[in-house]
Amino acid sequence: MTAPLRPAGAADVRADSSESAAASMPGVVDRQAADDAWRALHRAAAAPYRQAGRFAWHFARGKLGRDPVFRGLLQHGHLPAAARVLDIGCGQSLLASLLQSCADLQAQGGWPAVWPVPASATTYTGIELMPGDVARARRAIGGLRLAPRLLQADMCEAALPPCDLAVILDVLHYVPHAAQEQVLQRVLDALRTGAASANDSRQARLLLRICDDTQRQRFLLTQWIDRFVIRTRGHRVPATWGRPLASWTTLLRQMGFNVQTQAMSQGTPFANVLLVCDVAA
Repeated sequence: MTAPLRPAGAADVRADSSESAAASMPGVVDRQAADDAWRALHRAAAAPYRQAGRFAWHFARGKLGRDPVFRGLLQHGHLPAAARVLDIGCGQSLLASLLQSCADLQAQGGWPAVWPVPASATTYTGIELMPGDVARARRAIGGLRLAPRLLQADMCEAALPPCDLAVILDVLHYVPHAAQEQVLQRVLDALRTGAASANDSRQARLLLRICDDTQRQRFLLTQWIDRFVIRTRGHRVPATWGRPLASWTTLLRQMGFNVQTQAMSQGTPFANVLLVCDVAA
């Protein structure tokens, strides 16, 4: 689950003064440009979901707007350009719509200079267990130029295509520890196959968001809210298998990833941490 806007003559003077002040503070200008870009991306990425119904649209707007991970991936440069993306547990495939919106914004010259990498994808494969989520995603974004491939399948069984970037946000804890390790090994194989077939030297990467079991109260709150949302959507509430953050990082490093951690629950009461896992040479 889941930080961060009279009198005519006097008005003109105040406007000129404000513009001069802003021009003398480049950090303020950069933040404003980034905020403006994110608002544009938020609107554009949510818009296709109108055609999939009120629930799909409101969910897209709320999730993109309130979960810090989507903007965080962009402003920290975790999503590369021209990536072959594998999104496991994709839900309504909000990431596919966001990547298309990023490519459109870059083409229009609106990408903020303060963000390091203009994110985009050449291919996108989304894997989701819930049929309703897949159906809404197909209605909403099936016609995007990115031509996302959307599969209704179990992540423990689905064939994983070669990729440069694999994304697993908040779903791996729904399978037992042994199954988690099997999924991660298959993801690593897909990333290595993708790296071997690439014509450039890009870094193969897994972005994995987990809930840190060591932050016990926040972890339990995260789990409770997660289960409540699942129940209200009419799904059976599954068991969960969490791990402490140190256990996640140790496992991933033993498998062959270089791992960096970043808190990714800003503005929420959750214990979510993003693991940026690059495939070791």
